[in-house]
Amino acid sequence: MHWLRFFHIIGVLIWYRLDIFFVRDQQPTWIHRLLSIALFWRHAPEQRAVRLRLALENLGPIFVKFGQMLSTRRDLLPTDVADELTKLQDQVPPFAYAQVESIIQEAFAAPLSTVYAEFNTTPVASASVAQVHFAKLHSGEQVAVKVLRPGIAAIIHRDIALLRTLAWWVKKLSSEGRRLKPDEMVDEFARHTEHELDLTLEAAQCAQLGRNFSDRRLLVPSVYWDYSHQHVMTMQRMYGTPVRDTAALKASGINLTQLAHEGVEIFFTQVFRDGFFHADMHPGNIQVATEGPDKGKFIALDFGIMGSLSATDQYYLARNFLAFFNRDYRDVAVAHIESGWVPADTNVEALETAVRAICEPIFEKPLKDISFGRTLLSLFQMSRRFGVNIQPQLIMLQKTLLNIEGLGRELDPNIDLWLSAKPFLKRWMSEQIGWRSLLKSAKRELPYILTHAADMPRLLEQYLRNQTDLGKQQHRIDTLLTTQQQQANWQKWATAAIIVLVLLQFASVFLLLNH
Repeated sequence: MHWLRFFHIIGVLIWYRLDIFFVRDQQPTWIHRLLSIALFWRHAPEQRAVRLRLALENLGPIFVKFGQMLSTRRDLLPTDVADELTKLQDQVPPFAYAQVESIIQEAFAAPLSTVYAEFNTTPVASASVAQVHFAKLHSGEQVAVKVLRPGIAAIIHRDIALLRTLAWWVKKLSSEGRRLKPDEMVDEFARHTEHELDLTLEAAQCAQLGRNFSDRRLLVPSVYWDYSHQHVMTMQRMYGTPVRDTAALKASGINLTQLAHEGVEIFFTQVFRDGFFHADMHPGNIQVATEGPDKGKFIALDFGIMGSLSATDQYYLARNFLAFFNRDYRDVAVAHIESGWVPADTNVEALETAVRAICEPIFEKPLKDISFGRTLLSLFQMSRRFGVNIQPQLIMLQKTLLNIEGLGRELDPNIDLWLSAKPFLKRWMSEQIGWRSLLKSAKRELPYILTHAADMPRLLEQYLRNQTDLGKQQHRIDTLLTTQQQQANWQKWATAAIIVLVLLQFASVFLLLNH
């Protein structure tokens, strides 16, 4: 079956004439010429990007997911390919209710009716890895139940193995393919899909995001851990209107401009306050509460893909954005070098010139038309020319930023993202390097200081004693080195004197013999 699937994939790639992606240095390879002759009857008038999308849809849900992941790698893909791959839809027929019932019974070692008081047999959403049903617990809570698709792990592992084989061939047959690093793309895809195969990981990520927004600025469903398992996740049912349904939102009295600004603030809060962000914030995963005390607030759904940033990444991202806004291109270049995004020996002037070439044309546009995400993408692409591989978490951030920008402008076409983001970034930078940072550090370290205050005199005395001992040892070492140096000097003089005496002896013998 493995080889049958492999030959099916090759057949689909040939049918859609994707051999165009295996062109080396703009010149047809012998394989390309052979395929052109053999498939002279297959004209394939569509553009290459369209043919790639159609081929992935033909190959099934795992390849669709791979294409969706590829669409985020705009630092590597041609623009036409990346744009076309964003059209891929994860539309998969639902699996049978009997299988759902069997999975739940196996997960909890009890009949479904024992676990849930009510269970809607028709799924409300069906994707390649899992599907979602509404249900009700015996305690009365309305819940959403996510169930892993049966046998999906084996299918994913099989297709990833085949993707690795295809990636190997792409690297062998095409210099352009080697530049795209298909093996690294497959590895990245494998990491994401492996996480999605364990719903307890998604549940944990959902719970973490919920704790981060305990102030309910962003509504996150609660996880019911007693009803969650590796193959089943039970969470609070959320009631909201899809964010794309702007007509319904307006009819409910929602201020779309305010909603758009709130979305930008929530994104930057996740990135810079928490360093933990929802990395799949496309409109299908975002709703808006239109009733009750939480009216007008965003609802987040689907927590399979989350991103995280280190404190260093957070600092340098904020610094890059602010330097860009202030047209301080040298600081953008220095920040890239100091962060390690480009090699330390990179010429600052050359990098500054490259950054200026990217940023100056952007500032010819009105601020509301400047794209955060595309600016960050341009900087990443420029960084690659200077010999750096952008880290996966930054790629996820850039993808999410593009989603947020698209969402914000869908709600309010005139939104000025800089107006929303700049005060937030300036305040955050002040907290990192100003007096607020000192207070924050002192507050963080105060419990440790109080805990060890009683030990301070003893530790200080021990430190001074160690320093004294080290001083004595250093003095002994210095004395020994001085003695050794003196002995070495005496040996040099003694050796020189012996050599001179020997030479004089030879000279006297030579003179006696000649006389």
